Amino acid sequence: MAQVEGNDMRAEYDFTGGVRGKHYRAMQAGYTITVHKADGTTVVKDVMPKEGAVILEPDIRTYFPDSESVNRALRCLIPLLPKKYKVKEKKT
Repeated sequence: MAQVEGNDMRAEYDFTGGVRGKHYRAMQAGYTITVHKADGTTVVKDVMPKEGAVILEPDIRTYFPDSESVNRALRCLIPLLPKKYKVKEKKT
């Protein structure tokens, strides 16, 4: 399996005609997966983002590629929020 140097993408993958974020809006609203099995049966599964899931726009994801980076940035913004929006932290 060939690798492109300096990239984790395999050389055989070609996304030349790809469009970033093409299915973004549909994914936010949920989607249906249909699996056609070899025995002729079909399995249909409705998929909804988990409650509390946050979906980042593609241009934002460039700066915040993972949960840790998003949480770190948001924690820096919390002190700037007006007091009426601040939520008391739950003690565990």
